[in-house]
Amino acid sequence: MNDHAPALLDGRHRGEIALAEETHERGPHAASAAPAPPPPSIDANDDGSPPPSEAAVAPPTPGFLLVPVPRAAGYVFTALVLALAQGFGQSVVSANLQQLQGSFGATQAETTWLTAAYLAPNASLSLALIKIRTQYGLRNFAELAILAFLGAAVLNYAAADLSSNLVVRFVSGCAAAPMTTLAFLYMLEPLHAQRKMTVGLSLALTLIFMGSPLTRLVSPHLLDVGLWHGLTALEVALAMVGLGCIYLFPLASPPRENVIHAADIVSFFLIAIGFGCATVALILGPVYWWLDAPWIGCLLVVAVAALAIAVVIELNRDHPLIDVRWLASPSVLHFTAALLLFRIVLSEQTSGAPGLFRAFGLANEQTRDLNAIILAATVAGGIACAIWMKQGRERIFHVIALLLIIIGALMDANATSQTAPRQLFLSQALLGFASALFMPPALLSGLMSALAKGRDYILSFVIVFLVTQKLGGTLGSAIFSSFVKVRQALHFERLGEAMRLTDPAVVERLALLGGAYRPAIADSAMLEANAVRVLSGQANLEATVLAYNDAFLVVAAISATALLALLAHIAIDWLRAHRAPPAAQPTA
Repeated sequence: MNDHAPALLDGRHRGEIALAEETHERGPHAASAAPAPPPPSIDANDDGSPPPSEAAVAPPTPGFLLVPVPRAAGYVFTALVLALAQGFGQSVVSANLQQLQGSFGATQAETTWLTAAYLAPNASLSLALIKIRTQYGLRNFAELAILAFLGAAVLNYAAADLSSNLVVRFVSGCAAAPMTTLAFLYMLEPLHAQRKMTVGLSLALTLIFMGSPLTRLVSPHLLDVGLWHGLTALEVALAMVGLGCIYLFPLASPPRENVIHAADIVSFFLIAIGFGCATVALILGPVYWWLDAPWIGCLLVVAVAALAIAVVIELNRDHPLIDVRWLASPSVLHFTAALLLFRIVLSEQTSGAPGLFRAFGLANEQTRDLNAIILAATVAGGIACAIWMKQGRERIFHVIALLLIIIGALMDANATSQTAPRQLFLSQALLGFASALFMPPALLSGLMSALAKGRDYILSFVIVFLVTQKLGGTLGSAIFSSFVKVRQALHFERLGEAMRLTDPAVVERLALLGGAYRPAIADSAMLEANAVRVLSGQANLEATVLAYNDAFLVVAAISATALLALLAHIAIDWLRAHRAPPAAQPTA
């Protein structure tokens, strides 16, 4: 990833950075961040001695916050509420899939449609919202966005069946799209310009990463309150608290600009279709299985066609919505591949360990301590990143993060059918720490690259970020789940071939299993059939564990390959720097 120096503030900085994720708006106190003007110069002191050197006058050291501590705490709390509201809404169905099947009286596949309905519009709406808030004002945008989010959360109580809930989840996904942006903006608002892209960026991403483990941690209590309505009650509560905070701590709105063009609507419509179809296909492909459901292939064809048409239109516009040529440059492709790879390997934590324990029949109640440790490790990683991250250290953070992912994945690859959640405490803590350690430096590098090209490139950078994070996360889960299913079928077939009914060990095992049913079943044929079914279930569980171990090993191998490539890149750059001819000395 090519890093470009941003415009900075004082002797070290030449302009103010107030950007995060999808934004380039200034904070409300940007003027206060500017350095104090130098004292007026004089030709000589009163005694005729020369004036003091300007270099001897130390520039004022900027503080950490632009506003008083209580008000800064309010902005941070607002960011926390909005980030958790968005993260909870995105994870609530996948984290409670088994319990919600009974609540809706639906199959697993039918319940998974709720996640697809939520994420399909969410992946693309942020693109339109960037221009909408620029043209109509950030403060108006924030107030209307939280009202829409609250309204969508309340609609959950009006939905009585799965079909109506699908519509409500689609509306909720639309309404939740601005929440991530607002969480970023509120985290950056009270910070000094030099802290926005280090401390602010790290803490904002940490709040977003907290959504999934926190959802699994609190879901058991909410399900006890009222099943699905108990879960959505927290969404409503967070939306109501966020509503009050947004009106109490308003964001400063920069000058409005007319940035929306008629052709933008056509391009966005095509991008929304492409992203939406791709999201639905990736979520439901492993569930219905790719080759068994022809409509999944149709969705992927529509997604590719819509995105291709959008690219053709953008390439022939004088003022494109996104700069496709810049997106296809080597540096941006490198950055995109790095983020996409990261999302794929981190699917080990979002789909790996939860899926393994779900196969064991464990619910969120049994994994509560594990989720608490993941949450704590994620927060610790974000704090470490906020303390030590700065421009130029991105590769160091990436090396450490990849090492932690490799170690954690290799530890998880030793799982057995007797593995308990407490045995994964350390490995999952390493993965949680790595997730918070990798993304902020990568996002900092990408934002600096976009800023170096100009403000108009921010929207193009958002395309990269959305594809790698939202679609990339969905792609990673789809690849992981599909790989596990393929390997599980293979291992089950091999175990079945090894278990022959003529094998004395198998006969003894069947007799042992049948003995448990002997008091209730008198018929010997039925007794043997039950024993065979139980043995088949045990073999299926062992095959599932072996499949997950294979997936963990693949994650470790991919991470190791990425680490070697990164170290090779660092070595090549170091050699080039040391072999470069020294700079010519200026002549007198």
